[in-house]
Amino acid sequence: MKRQLILLLFVAAFAVAPLAFTQGTAVGPNLRMGTASLNWAGYAVTGSAGSVTYVAGSWVVPTISCTKQTTYVAFWAGIDGFASNTVEQAGVLAQCSKGSPSYSAWYEFYPSPMVTISRVSVKPYDIVFVSVSYSSGLFTITLTDGTQKYTTSGSVSGAQLSSAECITERPAIGGSLTSLADFGTVSFGNDYTLVSGTCYATVGSTTGSFGSLGAVSITMTNYRGETLAAPSQLTQDGSSFNVTWYASK
Repeated sequence: MKRQLILLLFVAAFAVAPLAFTQGTAVGPNLRMGTASLNWAGYAVTGSAGSVTYVAGSWVVPTISCTKQTTYVAFWAGIDGFASNTVEQAGVLAQCSKGSPSYSAWYEFYPSPMVTISRVSVKPYDIVFVSVSYSSGLFTITLTDGTQKYTTSGSVSGAQLSSAECITERPAIGGSLTSLADFGTVSFGNDYTLVSGTCYATVGSTTGSFGSLGAVSITMTNYRGETLAAPSQLTQDGSSFNVTWYASK
């Protein structure tokens, strides 16, 4: 009887644990297709190389709808990647597997592998804040979810410091883009999260909302040019927007 109880407790614990990342999952640079993107939806701020040194983003974690199809979506804020080959970023990955959703926090100094932040648990309706700053050769990433906070630092060879983003993404696994999970609508920025100074960036000597810095709107499409996810217009203060899901692939 004791052995059966231990087994049942183990099974129950496993059932509620977040799913681990599929090996080779990567949240990476913008894959442009004309004026759209194959993997990004949201907004980016651009500047000359070396000019972008800070970004802060926040969003409300949406509930993803799952079928039997395996699907993924990532929500993040970071520096670089819009027109360069590195990204310094952190966020939330949502995954549907066998009809069940899971949510995990992560950071990534791309092209180095994504790292799970196991000490931070994530669930729908949480408000997540991410900041990435650069100084003296080091990027410092902070992710906060309620009272949970994680900070790490690292250097990235070849980082251009030329863009900042608040993005919804379909990740790649083994070099192939995944199917985009149905997240409904996700809300980014101060007007929705009440986290001040998000989505904000520093370009040169100016720190301001994405809108005040001339943000670029990014729509995610498939190879046929059909929309998978698209952002709304920025709110009046330039800090906030929604991204809406349209299709998985």
